[in-house]
Amino acid sequence: MPQTSVAVRRRPLLFPTLRGYQRGWLGPDLLAGLSAGAVVIPQAMAYATIANLPVQIGLYTCMVPMLVYAMLGGSRAMSVSTTSTIATLTATTLVSAGVAAGSDDPVPDLMALTLMVGMLLLVCRLLRLGSLVENISKATIVGIQVGVGATVAVGQLPKLLGETSNFSGHGFIRSLVAVVEAVPGANPATIALSVGSIIVLVVLKRFAPRVPGPLIVVAGGILLVAFAGLEGAGVELIPPVPQGFPPPSLPSFAHVPELLPGALAIAVMAFLESAAVARGIRKPGEPQIDSDQELFATGAANTVGSFFQVLPAAGGFSQSAVNQGAGARTQFATIVTVVLAVLVALFLGPVLSLLPQATLAALVFVAVISLIDVGSLVRFWRISRNDFWIAVATAFVGLTAGLLLAVVVGILATFVVVLRELNRLRIDVAEPVDGVLPVRLVGPLYTANVVANENAVLAAAADAAADAAPDGAGIRAVALELTRLSATSITVLDTLADLDRELAATGVELRLAAVPESGAEVARRTSWFAGLEAAGRVYPTLDAAVRAPVE
Repeated sequence: MPQTSVAVRRRPLLFPTLRGYQRGWLGPDLLAGLSAGAVVIPQAMAYATIANLPVQIGLYTCMVPMLVYAMLGGSRAMSVSTTSTIATLTATTLVSAGVAAGSDDPVPDLMALTLMVGMLLLVCRLLRLGSLVENISKATIVGIQVGVGATVAVGQLPKLLGETSNFSGHGFIRSLVAVVEAVPGANPATIALSVGSIIVLVVLKRFAPRVPGPLIVVAGGILLVAFAGLEGAGVELIPPVPQGFPPPSLPSFAHVPELLPGALAIAVMAFLESAAVARGIRKPGEPQIDSDQELFATGAANTVGSFFQVLPAAGGFSQSAVNQGAGARTQFATIVTVVLAVLVALFLGPVLSLLPQATLAALVFVAVISLIDVGSLVRFWRISRNDFWIAVATAFVGLTAGLLLAVVVGILATFVVVLRELNRLRIDVAEPVDGVLPVRLVGPLYTANVVANENAVLAAAADAAADAAPDGAGIRAVALELTRLSATSITVLDTLADLDRELAATGVELRLAAVPESGAEVARRTSWFAGLEAAGRVYPTLDAAVRAPVE
């Protein structure tokens, strides 16, 4: 029978979402880019304050990383800048590494951290670990986000009261103490501005989601400072914002060992958030999201962006939802957002310098409160107690011992559950047919579970022989179906050979059935499997192995 080949259309490396661009998409992309910019630019500036960094760092994050992702990413509408989770992990990493307190200028170390995140993601892409990272469960992500949401929300309360220091990077407990310390010196004007900003954000989000609430609140705060004299009433402003595009510069590598654990945690969360957002906003008919392509695009965005003073970048749901809701058809919308960010940096520095600290704190507070996803916790409790306790344990560790440790605990808990599931015996034993016992291994065979599967097959053969003993028929062969043996190892092959010897010692012949060619190709390199094939004891199907006569 002649073989046929199917030509696979490969996506272009650069600007894959712009392939086949149509003139009618230009208007929606322009509108979406401007709409997303109205949300993502003030939001990214606010997220920079979580990490106790100048607001322009958030503004710069809306430039190079977004442009690089637009060039390489596969999602048509995802907007890649930074997120509250990534910003909080960045703050925690800088504090843990002693950078925040021990350096007059933490930006070079931030650049090193972002570069490390990008390089880790690119290494994961090189090793094709996209699907492995995605084994991290939703329960782990929800637990981390609950810890982030509670820590950051409490950390913003001092700023909402008029205190200028940031405590989010120091953890939930220290943030609670800071709230108590800030209450006696609370500024009435700051409180009024904070409450008003939060009300506007919540009302617009609830009743007018298409209106860019962050832009309205930022503009309102600036106008109140300029024309209502809020600064004279004791309302603190952000530090002056420099004008211009950040020149490329080199990071500092003085604290690489201290930054590495945080870089690992941020890299994992950056990819998980980006992959979740990309899949969540994909419309039917659009190309499927390729995990390895997203790893490469997100890694490149961080690697290139690190030389331009940016926070670690990842896909954000809120700005991506605005982008998609405004009609974005391709990543050209993101390029429009980048141009808007560049214009803001070039011309609006003096205007942004009139922005009150409390306004940005209100933006962060409203954004992170939604991370405390009580609905998901209730759903986990109702459907899967394992997922519920993973989420609760991860959140508890994040609130008490720190968010970096919470990421580690959550990932370890997820992989413990995955390994336990993989190690669960899945063997299907049918009734013997003419002295041949059919056995199907439903789950995969690998190093950690192959001995347990061997013992289960031996036990099944012994039980079947005992049941057949009164009739005098006995069990003369075991037909073992190995459809899941597409990949194998020396340990697995040696254990199967041992199973053959154990059965032979009891006078029972081992037959293998339905071994995938990829697994058989490796197995033929062993004398045991080659001998088994030569003896005709490897069959194409389980039925053929059962029906073959026993010599």
